[in-house]
Amino acid sequence: MSDNKNTQGVSITILLPAGRLPLDMMQAAHDLAKQYGFGIYLSLTQNMRLINVPESAASHVKETLAALGANFKGPGKFPLPRICVGKPHCNLGLIDTEELSRKILERFSGREKTKAKFKISLAACPIGCAWTKNTDIAVTANRVGYNVYVGGKGGPIPQLAMRIKVKATLEEVLDIIETLVDFHDLKTKTKQRMYKLLKDPDFPFSAV
Repeated sequence: MSDNKNTQGVSITILLPAGRLPLDMMQAAHDLAKQYGFGIYLSLTQNMRLINVPESAASHVKETLAALGANFKGPGKFPLPRICVGKPHCNLGLIDTEELSRKILERFSGREKTKAKFKISLAACPIGCAWTKNTDIAVTANRVGYNVYVGGKGGPIPQLAMRIKVKATLEEVLDIIETLVDFHDLKTKTKQRMYKLLKDPDFPFSAV
């Protein structure tokens, strides 16, 4: 949900593809925060959350940021991948994670609605700084392609993801994500983490 009420105001979450925050949006958020006295939180999912926004100012805040291209969190939107900084910004990075994130979002931008609740993460090397082993769908680059994982989660009872593909090509990665998203959509009525589907007899992949 884009607006969540609390005792002091509302929260507005701005989606930041690949964790990139445009400078004009950063400046506008700063100016609005000073004007209306709210806080700014950069979330663990690499989004920008405006917290304790006065309800009377929420519409103006959203309109101002929307004019700069802000896209707000809301039901049914395809999840933005959480990524490590990747190549060329990390000397261990094997791929440009921002570019991979862009390709994934381009592939799935036409989906009218995506059911919650699952997350995607991308890592530019096997170290997996983007928490790839604790994410519903994860892609890790190596020197011969990509490894794909599914079913990881954090929380009070964490679970490591299951590896379902090694040495995948980019096109295979996109196809696998589509198969998983379609399966999640088919098998769930509301929001649900991916790990709960791993034991389904129709689950389309096995561990490798």
